[in-house]
Amino acid sequence: MSGEDRYFRNDAEDYSPAAASKFMTDKGELTNDFKKDIETEISRLCIKLEKRSEEMSASDCSVYTGHPGIALLYMHLYKNVGPFQKFKYLKVALSHVEPHLSKLKLRRPSFICGEAGLLAVAAVLLNQLNMKDKAEDCVKNLLKFGREVSDQDDKMPDEVLYGRAGYLYSLLYVKSLYDSNAISSAAIESVIEAIVLSGKGLSLEEKSEFDLMYKWHDKHYMGAAHGMAGILYMLLQVRRDLIEEYLDNLIRPTIDRMMTLRFPSGNYPSSVSNTTDKLVQWCHGATGFVLLFCRCYEIFEDKKYLNAALDAADCVWERGLLRKGYGLCHGAAGNGYAFLELFKVTKDPKHLYRAVKFANFCMDYGQHGCKSPDRPLSLFEGLAGTIYFLTDLLNPSKAAFPGFGLD
Repeated sequence: MSGEDRYFRNDAEDYSPAAASKFMTDKGELTNDFKKDIETEISRLCIKLEKRSEEMSASDCSVYTGHPGIALLYMHLYKNVGPFQKFKYLKVALSHVEPHLSKLKLRRPSFICGEAGLLAVAAVLLNQLNMKDKAEDCVKNLLKFGREVSDQDDKMPDEVLYGRAGYLYSLLYVKSLYDSNAISSAAIESVIEAIVLSGKGLSLEEKSEFDLMYKWHDKHYMGAAHGMAGILYMLLQVRRDLIEEYLDNLIRPTIDRMMTLRFPSGNYPSSVSNTTDKLVQWCHGATGFVLLFCRCYEIFEDKKYLNAALDAADCVWERGLLRKGYGLCHGAAGNGYAFLELFKVTKDPKHLYRAVKFANFCMDYGQHGCKSPDRPLSLFEGLAGTIYFLTDLLNPSKAAFPGFGLD
């Protein structure tokens, strides 16, 4: 599959004040009427999700395709959608995590595809419901992964979906939303050190041109899910003083070297050796790089990173309405976060408008003949992720890709 076999041609008019006036005010904010349209669609899709939720695997405890991902969605709705259903949202979220806590096995330390994600989501949720003791138990269990994650001899991957960077996100999520004192700086520093030492070690072993080098399943992936963009983005979300010693001599040079692999389209390869300009989605390709470069621009205040983000976002605008569907990992909703992130950083209404147009595509859910995902209700592949994206559009200045960004 190649070219437009992978995506729908984006025939939408690009931003102009006139084109945006149907959805946005002169101040660059969504109109109340369009917000009501989004809320109506969220309600419609939530009803669809609830009616079919029993189809989900009872044993899947991952945020990626399982019940904790649905819980994360309802917690997001609680935070962003009108107050009339707030208590209901938290109760529904609890029903998606509580059964898994009673049969918990500490096997996988990542947020998106591991038990660490279940524990982190449960800790925040239980705390919101004033179930303090159970919340504290979740945090204690989460911290039990620390020794394994920090062990260089363990051969653990470093990437986001299954590895150390995914565990780092679990710690940052709990520290941000549960209690800033629940996760010590020492716990975070040990994970950072493990990620950096792993990257330096592989770089030296392979005599790489990258100061930090990572691989997963014997491939040097570049993107957000399994590759360097995701790992480095996660490091850049840590409090600056904890990564200061690595910023200018390891992290920034690695990112600058990655920028040299840019395709003329503004896209990036899925792996270092791949010369095919093919995938434009969060997990591989331009979308993850937009998020990384926006963070670089905020930290280093160098406009070259903003320019790189803008170039990659143009590629997403052209090729981001994917035939794979409406999901987060490899769908139109996930690609929409490229524009939400740029809007947060620049406040330029052009990016909010582009996010709106991707939302319009998602609001016609199921009407484009897209491929049906393997887990059609899930957060990262299916319906729940689309609802999450639409919900973030209601409060775009706080939007953050779930399991990856922090608002």
